[in-house]
Amino acid sequence: MAEVRPSLSEKLHEVPHKPGVYLFRDRFSRVIYVGKARDLRRRLSSYFTQSGLRRASIKTRSLVESTWSFEWHEVRSEPEAVLLEGRLIKDFRPKYNVAFRDDKRFPLLRIHLEDPWPKFEVVRLRKEDGARYFGPYPDGRAVRKTLDILIRKFGLRSCKPAFPDETTYRHCHDDIIRNCSAPCVGKVTREEYVARVRQACEFLEGNSAELIAQLEKQMLAAAERHEFERAAQLRDLIADLRLTSQQMTRFTRKSLPASNDPQRDMEALQRALGLPRLPVVMECFDISNISSTHIVASMVRFRNGVPETSAYRRYRIRTVDHQDDFASMAEVVRRRYSRVLGEGRQILMEGAEGYADDSQESVVEQMERAARMQDEKQPMNAPVRLPDLIVVDGGRGQLSAACRELQKLGLYEIPIIGLAKEFEEIYRPGEAVPLRLPEDNGALRLLQRLRDEAHRFANSYHALLLKKRMRESLLDTIPGISAARKKALLRKFGAVERIRKATAKEIVEAVPGLGMEGAKELLRRLNRGMGSNDSADGKRTEVEP
Repeated sequence: MAEVRPSLSEKLHEVPHKPGVYLFRDRFSRVIYVGKARDLRRRLSSYFTQSGLRRASIKTRSLVESTWSFEWHEVRSEPEAVLLEGRLIKDFRPKYNVAFRDDKRFPLLRIHLEDPWPKFEVVRLRKEDGARYFGPYPDGRAVRKTLDILIRKFGLRSCKPAFPDETTYRHCHDDIIRNCSAPCVGKVTREEYVARVRQACEFLEGNSAELIAQLEKQMLAAAERHEFERAAQLRDLIADLRLTSQQMTRFTRKSLPASNDPQRDMEALQRALGLPRLPVVMECFDISNISSTHIVASMVRFRNGVPETSAYRRYRIRTVDHQDDFASMAEVVRRRYSRVLGEGRQILMEGAEGYADDSQESVVEQMERAARMQDEKQPMNAPVRLPDLIVVDGGRGQLSAACRELQKLGLYEIPIIGLAKEFEEIYRPGEAVPLRLPEDNGALRLLQRLRDEAHRFANSYHALLLKKRMRESLLDTIPGISAARKKALLRKFGAVERIRKATAKEIVEAVPGLGMEGAKELLRRLNRGMGSNDSADGKRTEVEP
């Protein structure tokens, strides 16, 4: 009797919404696939749910059919997931993996202090040769940028000869432009040169705070002088240095990383942004549109660092009929907090304390009082609870649009930031230079989870509306064309344009029972362009008005 493959969909409830690596095993417990994910549950759900399988390729379906069990391992950041994925693929060599199957490895920095004149070099294989190795690093470009900084800051040589001499010096310009201490011609002793090398090694081990602080001062000074291009270059350089100088875990099957800590991430976010209190409640907004079709927005809420799905809201943008993320963001922020204020004032008016337009309290203080009153009736479910932090998906433009609406509503006390996806820059009101946090920083990881959830929720709503629109047709408004007849017509001809080109006889043959007169009437209406249907744009489907 053939063995029945176990159902894996129930196990998905145990998978966290965290970055990590997952392994699929076959009926003999052999690893057949290794993958990485920013959100483990979301990625694994795409394999073991019916909706995900319907969109899957033939290769993916074959993989799922061969999978009898899976396991996952959480990591601290997406770069660590890349490193762990590569390590496990090389260890297990799963048959369904293509990447990392060759001899290529992540870059390392190598230096041998016993060489006559030690020199850093980028390698991809760690050997037992007595040299010191730093890495591996998931970003080769950042490694080379950092190496260039090390050479210039510490005056290290970059020439190729193992034993540089005066001949090498005559063909080298690094000493002239003060990028090298020129040990080849005796400008420094070997002891002095090796001391410089050791300082560079300490930098790679994580002692980079002093240099990064100097570069940050230069970046701010450049921004104050309106030298924004220079400031941007320094910003990117700081990001590369942080990525390369941070400690990366060397993964094996026996050394698996720990998971995220929402409480610790909230505390890190409070410190990074200088918030007056812990961001227990955070709300994030995202806009989704393709051209001017179905411009929608989402609002998701995190409480205590995890999603509070019951508070999610989605919107159909009403006042913008073209691509304008700034105006769309302004509308959704205005609608969201106008409603919150309205509900809060209604609670105050109905309560014993009352509500007065001339109150000396700020709007935020009034809403906090309303939330306390509501909490007494419905604990932890107060709809008037204002967030401790507002996040908008986008840069300075989206942030400015949201700030203007908050100021009009009197909510200027609520902290608000913009998170731009390309470089993960944090824009803050009144700050000229955006803030960039290290990729392994818990505060950034928390913001990324919040932003990605808002993006997912907006895209899913947009896809739903597009799917509904695709199901609608000019045929829906033509008398005598039922759902069954519409299905038969589209099965035969495929599209309305092909129906227009068909003859009445061909239509009658495709739809039994329609009749010749009915077919002729259908063609007359289609060719006159009657029956245009805009009902998809007229429906109110948003959860939040």
